[in-house]
Amino acid sequence: MSNTALTDDQVDAELKKLVQFIKQEALEKAREIQIKADEEFAIEKAKLVRSETSTIDSVYERRTKQASLAQQITKSNITNKTRLRVLAARQDVLDDVFEEATKQLFNVSKDSDKYCVLLKDLILEAAFVLYEPVITVSAREPDYELLKKAIPIVEEEFQKAAGFEVKISTNEAQPLPTESSGGVIVQGSGGRIVVTNTLDERLKLLNEESLPAIRVAIFGESPTRKFYD
Repeated sequence: MSNTALTDDQVDAELKKLVQFIKQEALEKAREIQIKADEEFAIEKAKLVRSETSTIDSVYERRTKQASLAQQITKSNITNKTRLRVLAARQDVLDDVFEEATKQLFNVSKDSDKYCVLLKDLILEAAFVLYEPVITVSAREPDYELLKKAIPIVEEEFQKAAGFEVKISTNEAQPLPTESSGGVIVQGSGGRIVVTNTLDERLKLLNEESLPAIRVAIFGESPTRKFYD
């Protein structure tokens, strides 16, 4: 082994090599740190983006559902309000129909011959309902003269059909109101059983029983109706 001492120039050269090596190592280490830092930044950035994207998607989905629900509620409210308006308008038409029918009832008694036949039929119908030998009839005061003509015919037709006589009397002490449309009230069993056969009552029954058919005749079948009586 040589024990020759290094010259100053050789020492400087070795020092420069050592410094250069250290600098090179430092640069490489710095690049490694930078690369690792960039990778970690990219990973954290991706995580943050995914998290924010998920949050945004959740908010969007929630708001979309809320908007859809609000739209459905609004549509349902509009549909219900429209349906109620249609039903109200239809009811107004039906009310007008029966109001007009009520007015027309007053014209029924103007033709005395036809009205007399109608009174006879109303009394006869009530007589068959009561099916008793003694009954009384009430009517409007102006109608009692027509009852005198109708009652004998009722008694005759009832006896032929029922096989026994019926005695019909008028109850002029309790006439129907003058403002009524006409018709009769027939009582049996000493007034304990009453058959109301006035024109107003018949129209009321017609209103209740025939309203569905009248509604169909005016407005047609409902497209949403699934069941029928």
